[in-house]
Order: sequence, then C-alpha cells, then structure tokens
Amino acid sequence: MIEKFLLTFIPVFVAIDPIGLVAIFMGLGSSASNEHRQRQAFLGIFTALLVAIGFIFLGKIIFGALGITVADFQVGGGLILLCLAVRELVGIGPPDRGGSDEFGVVPLGMPLIAGPALLTALLILVDSVGLFFTLLSLLVNLALVAIALCNAGRFTRWMGKQGLRGVSKIIALLLAAIAISLIRRGWQAP
Repeated sequence: MIEKFLLTFIPVFVAIDPIGLVAIFMGLGSSASNEHRQRQAFLGIFTALLVAIGFIFLGKIIFGALGITVADFQVGGGLILLCLAVRELVGIGPPDRGGSDEFGVVPLGMPLIAGPALLTALLILVDSVGLFFTLLSLLVNLALVAIALCNAGRFTRWMGKQGLRGVSKIIALLLAAIAISLIRRGWQAP
C-alpha cells in the first residue's frame, strides 16, 4: 500500500514542483501584501484541484471524442514536459511570468500548479496505479503546496534565492527524466 502511494506521490510531487512554485509565487506576488498573496495562493490551489479532478474524470472521454489514445498523450505530454524541463534547466523564456496583482487562477492555478506535467502524470497514474492512490497523492501534494505557499516568505529567507533556484533545477532534471520515460512508454505501447 505504501509502495502504491509512493508510486503516485513522487511523480505528482515532481510534476507540481512545490519548491520551484515558491520562487515563482514570490515573484508573482512581489508587490502584493501578505494577505493578498495568501488569497491568491488559495485561489491557485483550488483552481488546480478542480482542473486536475476534472481532467482525471473527463480526460478519457475527451480522448475518445478526439480519437486520442493514452499512448498518444504519453508521447505528446512527454514532449511538452521535456520542453518545460529544458526551458527551466537552461533558462530559456521570459524571466518574469507574472505582471498582475490577480495571479491566483492564471497563471498560478493553471498552468503552474495544474500544468501539462501534472495532467499527464495523473492520467497515466490512474491507469497504472488506480484512482484512489492517484487522488490521495494529488491531495497530499496540494496540501504540501498550500504549506509551501503559506510559508513562502519564511521558506525564501531560509533557503535563499540561490537555494530555491538550485532545488528547482534538480526537480527540472527529474521532470526531464520522467518526460523521457513517458515518451518511451508511449512509443512502445501496443
């Protein structure tokens, strides 16, 4: 039972990247008050939960309507994850992902928390490990995100910007490995 939970928890943790989210969250809310940042964090987590659960239950229906298989999604999702991981690792793209005081739903909730990495991982984990453990790991990971975002100021002071960046790079490397694994499994699927 613990093994099944860990099989779902680790990919979801890596896909969400709570530590990397702290740095992004602080950047998005750099000019906002602590109270406003907390409201935006709640909105982001709630949005991510709704999107993720909706995708778990409607993803296959959408795939059927579009004629997409899980293997197709593994390859496509893996390629997107690989691009995201490479972008994070080599620093390609705009350094500022924010720009508005209202950042809870977009971009924090979707696509930063519930982005392609999480949605791909959830759909595959439901098939390979089961719905119960996938939902449990999603809820535990979102609780970790809530703890991280609510303590973002302390966390940033404790680790420092360089520490947060370093851990985020390690998580991006793990994300790249998961992406390659998804592509390989999708390509080898019957």
